[in-house]
Amino acid sequence: MTSSLIAILPCNDLDRTEAFFVRLGFKREQESFQDYRMLTDEFGAQIHLNQASEGWLVPGSNPFGLYLYRKDVDELAAAFRGEIDSDPSDKPWGMYEFALNAPDDTLIRVGWPTRLR
Repeated sequence: MTSSLIAILPCNDLDRTEAFFVRLGFKREQESFQDYRMLTDEFGAQIHLNQASEGWLVPGSNPFGLYLYRKDVDELAAAFRGEIDSDPSDKPWGMYEFALNAPDDTLIRVGWPTRLR
């Protein structure tokens, strides 16, 4: 195994958050624990979901954000059409991307380098 870094995302509702990530193409990697779930997608991206302590994670004041690198930006944007503020676009920092909110108002940016499109 090579080295990797995986985000552990606190969430108020594990089922709701897992369902959101399933829509992004993730699935449970293995049997999960009651308050902890490990998800992966077919491209090797991984995320762990952890049940937040009551009152710790406040939607509307959530400081967490994640960036998902995926070639199929347009297809994912179409799947979330009613949930994104604007269509994917090329950004000054060299990414073709869009943003959406996961449960608990976690910022999710989905993008791919403009130069590789």
